[in-house]
Amino acid sequence: MLRWILKITLGLIALLAAVLVMLAASIVEYGNHSEIVPADAAIVLGAAPWGDQPSPVFRERINHAITLYRAGWARKIIFTGGPDDARVAHDYALAQGVPEQAILWTTNSRTTAQDLYYASELAKQHGLGTFLVVSDPLHMKRAMAMAADLGMHAYAAPTPTTRYRSWFTQIPFALSESFNFAGYLVTRSFILAPSSGN
Repeated sequence: MLRWILKITLGLIALLAAVLVMLAASIVEYGNHSEIVPADAAIVLGAAPWGDQPSPVFRERINHAITLYRAGWARKIIFTGGPDDARVAHDYALAQGVPEQAILWTTNSRTTAQDLYYASELAKQHGLGTFLVVSDPLHMKRAMAMAADLGMHAYAAPTPTTRYRSWFTQIPFALSESFNFAGYLVTRSFILAPSSGN
């Protein structure tokens, strides 16, 4: 009896591992494709700043949004995250020459789901309806699923540069995203409320 229980347990573990590996592969593949189209705004998903400066990961997201704005792909840039994330991004963009009137920011979120929720609410107030979602490539699949569930007309705009360049750095991030994405798929009916998320 114990032997059968052990076999079933090992089989389930192997199945779960296989599912996570396949999901991780799909996350990596998804992040390799951009959907750059003219949009009302580029939404920059938040990342922790380093003091008064954006972290390397956050800086790449901000820089990509600025590039999209300057190229005419986005009329506005929406920065998201907590008070520090959004303020640092706002100040950095101003220092790079982005005009104040082109920047919107929301400071209420702590999660990806909240980033998108509050950005969409802010966008409605300004008559903005189409979006380029800017984040790291490995973050895009989950972020775009959330945007779709929120009913947003959003397109993936992964950063062309990322600190996760090698397999040594990509694999842990991809596996982490696999767990997060799987968790989101299970709890998506509840996770998009402003007080929750991942």
